[in-house]
Amino acid sequence: MTGMTPNAPSPSKPAVRPRPQVMRLTDAAASRVKELAERADSEIVGLRVGIKNGGCAGQSYTVEYAHDVKPTDEVVEDKGVKILVDPKAVLFLLGTEMDYKADKMQAQFVFNNPNQISACGCGESVQLTPAKIDG
Repeated sequence: MTGMTPNAPSPSKPAVRPRPQVMRLTDAAASRVKELAERADSEIVGLRVGIKNGGCAGQSYTVEYAHDVKPTDEVVEDKGVKILVDPKAVLFLLGTEMDYKADKMQAQFVFNNPNQISACGCGESVQLTPAKIDG
């Protein structure tokens, strides 16, 4: 064992790089999540975000109250709130910014997603492609 540096990385183990944060929130989205948590009928740990098949473009975003953290959830903590991402949606949401917009006609969460390749005219559904992750 002479000549080995105790803290040198092992030649058989590659360096571990940190996992990227799946999503980030704007101030408006974080504020709305906090407001929803305060107004919920029962205690919630955050919002669960996912993707479901359907709509004229093929997929749509889902947002619902999360009452617990499932072992498979990807947990995103940003600006003091918690977003739980369905594991099946992680590659479709990687790099997404979640925003909240309100005007005279509607109020909704908006997903600025670099993996979105098209959307329907009514804005209810999108077409997504999985994010490419370099090895």
